Amino acid sequence: QVQLVESGGGLVQTGASLRLSCAVSGRTSSRKAVAWFRQGPGKEREFVARISGGGINTNYADSVRGRSTISRDNAKNTVYLQMNSLQPEDTAVYYCAVLKSYSDIGAEYWGQGTQVTVSS
Repeated sequence: QVQLVESGGGLVQTGASLRLSCAVSGRTSSRKAVAWFRQGPGKEREFVARISGGGINTNYADSVRGRSTISRDNAKNTVYLQMNSLQPEDTAVYYCAVLKSYSDIGAEYWGQGTQVTVSS
């Protein structure tokens, strides 16, 4: 069994920054690709960013590219999403997921999510 626990969400003002964390535990290799997704109010869940198992390769959705950075610390089994210049449209529940592979954003395991609310 694999568990993912997100943290770091909260209520912030436009232009602020947040760093989300995703702690991964259980029977999975620390070398698995991990991604962040989000689901805003009344919207479909959407891909935000992904990182390969070794942390070398990353990929971002157009909506966050240039103001977000995904990283990982495999010694701590934790993946991070640093988000800067937050906008009201970034308001969503953010989920992390262990992917089947870096090239396949189908998720094997999901976390419970952390709420990010950006006030205008």
